[in-house]
Amino acid sequence: MRDLTNRAVFTVMRHSGGWAVEHEGAYSDVSGDKEIARAAANRRARAAQEAGQPSQVRVSGEHGYFNPA
Repeated sequence: MRDLTNRAVFTVMRHSGGWAVEHEGAYSDVSGDKEIARAAANRRARAAQEAGQPSQVRVSGEHGYFNPA
């Protein structure tokens, strides 16, 4: 089994009336459009991957993943 504890997780979620990318408790790339925020999360994950850090993008509400209220 792979060790996933060092994986960088970028989560696209609702924030400040729009969508944002959350990573380690910090929000960035706030947008009114979910797809723009998703593209930003993918760019951040790709940069982390190229730097040698395993990464993952999640989208709140998709595939059974929900942000706690």
